[in-house]
Amino acid sequence: MDDILKKEMRKFFFVFSWLLLSSSAVLVGASAYSFYFLTQANQPSKFELANLPKIQSGEEGKQQIQLVQTVIESEDARAALVAKFLERHNSPMKPYDYYGHKIVEISDRYQFDFRLLPAIAMQESNLCKNTNPGAPHNCLGFGIHARGTLDFESYEAGFERAGRELKAYYIDKGLTTVELIESKYTPSSNGSWANSVNQWMAEIRFDDRQMGRELKDNADVMEFAK
Repeated sequence: MDDILKKEMRKFFFVFSWLLLSSSAVLVGASAYSFYFLTQANQPSKFELANLPKIQSGEEGKQQIQLVQTVIESEDARAALVAKFLERHNSPMKPYDYYGHKIVEISDRYQFDFRLLPAIAMQESNLCKNTNPGAPHNCLGFGIHARGTLDFESYEAGFERAGRELKAYYIDKGLTTVELIESKYTPSSNGSWANSVNQWMAEIRFDDRQMGRELKDNADVMEFAK
């Protein structure tokens, strides 16, 4: 009788222990799941920059600018910002998501700010809407001379060539701000070219046209280089 009682007690002990461990595992898993989603909920969305409040002056403004900069540092956010810029200005470079990623990819390959190429394209051709009829894929005013205008087989090829030469003959030579690039890219300009490119770069950064006008500066084209 004692042996039977001991066996039953052992069974009870094992069942009780198993239930206790199982319950603990479920509680730990549930806690971890809740913590993850609560943490994520407090993170700024990479794709909701347009909902940021208007940049204020003083310390609050500095914090808002820092938030925008932190969001931009995500590759996904950079491509999305370029895509939204193309869409906002009704560029023929479609699909916008594809060209957003392609421009960021080229900028990363040549290690300069992802905003530079689309900003120059906006200044030179209204984002490929006003290209030379004989060079429809030359969106950056690149290779224009007395013998004609250089054309490319695709938009991608034009941005690739411009990116490579901007890196080799401008940035690597120390021309690392928009104003310095202007001095060689379009030396006849009186500063208006740089002023516009800086505005478009600021617009892309803040995803807002008015902020582009108000917060433009002489952009360092290495600021968001990867």
